[in-house]
Amino acid sequence: MQSTYQQPDAAGHFGIYGGSFASETLTHAIAELRDAYAKFKDDPAFLAEFHYELKHFVGRPSPVYHAARTSREMGGAQIYLKREDLNHTGAHKINNVIGQAMLARRMGKPRIIAETGAGQHGVATATICARYGLECVVYMGSADVKRQSPNVYRMNLLGAKVVPVESGSKTLKDALNEAMRDWVANVDDTFYIIGTVAGPHPYPMMVRDFQSVIGTECISQMPAMLAADGMTGVAEGQQPDVVMACVGGGSNAMGIFHPYIPFKNTRLIGVEAAGEGLDSGKHSASILRGSPGVLHGNRTYLLQNEDGQVTETHSISAGLDYPGVGPEHAHLSDIGRAEYVGVTDVEALEAFHYLCRTEGIIPALESAHAVAYAMKLAKTMRSDQSILVNLSGRGDKDIGTVADLSGVDFYDRPSMRGLQVKGGKA
Repeated sequence: MQSTYQQPDAAGHFGIYGGSFASETLTHAIAELRDAYAKFKDDPAFLAEFHYELKHFVGRPSPVYHAARTSREMGGAQIYLKREDLNHTGAHKINNVIGQAMLARRMGKPRIIAETGAGQHGVATATICARYGLECVVYMGSADVKRQSPNVYRMNLLGAKVVPVESGSKTLKDALNEAMRDWVANVDDTFYIIGTVAGPHPYPMMVRDFQSVIGTECISQMPAMLAADGMTGVAEGQQPDVVMACVGGGSNAMGIFHPYIPFKNTRLIGVEAAGEGLDSGKHSASILRGSPGVLHGNRTYLLQNEDGQVTETHSISAGLDYPGVGPEHAHLSDIGRAEYVGVTDVEALEAFHYLCRTEGIIPALESAHAVAYAMKLAKTMRSDQSILVNLSGRGDKDIGTVADLSGVDFYDRPSMRGLQVKGGKA
C-alpha cells in the first residue's frame, strides 16, 4: 500500500488544481465554512451524530451485490455493485447532504440553497431540510426540470421551492451559477449545500470526506464477498482489481475512490459521459476533452473554447451534464492514479436495459455509464479477477427519459390501459 497521498494542502490545492476563486462578497462566508468544518470534522459528538443518521435514517451500510448472471454472460471478471441505489432517497447524495446540513445547524444558518441536475441532490437536500426544519430552495436548469419531473415533484412534496433556471444551456452549470448568485445576496442566513466535489475550498475536500463512507464500507465488505464467492486464490484481505464509477462533477466516484487510493493493486477508473461521441462536440467529458481553467470557484479541467469560454455539454443523464470535474479527479488523472474513459449515450442506454433484464436492478442513467464500461472491461479480464462498480443511484427518475428515447408511450400500450387514473377513477 502507498501512504504518501496527502491532498489537499492547507489552501485547498490538489496539485495545481482546486483552491478558492470566489467574489469578495463570499470570502467571509467561505472562511466561516472552512473554520466550521475544521472544528467539527473530527469532533466525536459530530461524528457520532453523522454515523447515527447514516445508519438509522439512510440505511447504511449499503450492501455489495455480486452481479453473477452478468458476470457469467460477459465471460470474464466478476462484477460487483455497491448498492448506493438502496439508500434513503435513492442515491449516494444523502451521505454528503446530512453532513453539510449538520454543519449549517451548528453555524446558525436556517436557510439552505442547493443546485441539482438529475434531481437526486435536490431530493436529498429537501429531505434533510424537512427532517431538520430548515428552509430549502433548489435551483435546477429548466431542461432538467422537464426530464427529471418525478424528482421535481418529490422536492415539492418535501417542502422545497424548486427554481427553474432559464439561462445558458438550462442544465446543471446554469443552476450552479444561480445558486452562487443567491448565496452572494443572502450570505448572512444562508448555507449553500454543494452536491459534488467541486466549488471553492473546502467543498471538494468536505464533500469527498462525507462521501468516503462508500469506499470505507467496501474495504470492509469486499474481502468477505470475494472469499464467499469462491474466487480462486483470494488472499486474506484482498480487494477488487478495479474500482469504477461514473464521473460528472465526481462525488460518487471520489466517495469510493478516496479510501482505495492507498491500494496500489486496485485500478481506479472514472467513466465520463461521451454523449454522441468524444469527437462530436456533444459530450460532457471534461477530463478526456477538456483543459485546465477556473469554473465555479476552483481550478480544474473544463470544457472551453479557444477564448476560455465554457462550452455547452450534452449527456443522456442530467447528473453528468456538467462542463467541469472535481479538482481531485483532475489531479488523480494527471498523476496517473486514476484512469478516465468515455461511454456514449447509446452504450449507457444499452447497459441500463441490460441490467434491468439481467439482474432485476433499474440503475440511474448516470450509473449505467459505469455499468456499461464494466461490462466491456470484464470481457478482457480473467474470471478470477473482480470489478467493483459504484451503483450510485436508482433509475426511477429516468423512466420517462428512457421511455421517450425508446419510443414508448406507456399509456398507449394495451397492458397499461387499465392502470390509467383519470378523473379520480382507475
